[in-house]
Amino acid sequence: MAVDKEKMKQAVRLFLEAIGEDPNREGLKDTPERVARMWEEFDRMRDFDFKLFEEFGNYNEMVLVKDINVYSICEHHLLPFFGKAHIAYIPDKIVCGLSKLVRTVRAFSLSPQLQERLTNQIADFLMDNLKPKGVAVVLEMEHLCMSMRGVMSPGHLTVTSALRGVFLSDMRTREEFLKLIRKEKE
Repeated sequence: MAVDKEKMKQAVRLFLEAIGEDPNREGLKDTPERVARMWEEFDRMRDFDFKLFEEFGNYNEMVLVKDINVYSICEHHLLPFFGKAHIAYIPDKIVCGLSKLVRTVRAFSLSPQLQERLTNQIADFLMDNLKPKGVAVVLEMEHLCMSMRGVMSPGHLTVTSALRGVFLSDMRTREEFLKLIRKEKE
């Protein structure tokens, strides 16, 4: 889905007018263009080559990338939510480049989202593409819709998880994952 840059610029201009701002004032006059370019950039980052490697077919232990920075936008209020993602998988003949795990998080987070959906989308994408023995995804996020509006209580983290395969069926595997993502925090 390509971004309609002209429609985006019109929408931002209307939004600024609707909240009582002058879209022609110095600080705002280029804002519609900047916002449109930002969404075009997000659109480009959602598409990436998920390169797989089959030559590492004998590796069958957990692969974990933790503390991946995540930035997304709450679809209910269009305010940011941000935090960390922890992703693990246990290969079954196929591995991916480690950067692809980070790119997967970014690809799904750069659109209006719900944290719960984002967590599941990442896990499902990895299960479908890697065909691993299992996938585990944990997101720890602060939502500005709770921090700067509504309850106005900053600093709270919302934690969601998605477990697939052996992470769901094998308690030892799940516990190892949870212990590894907590290790530095203790």
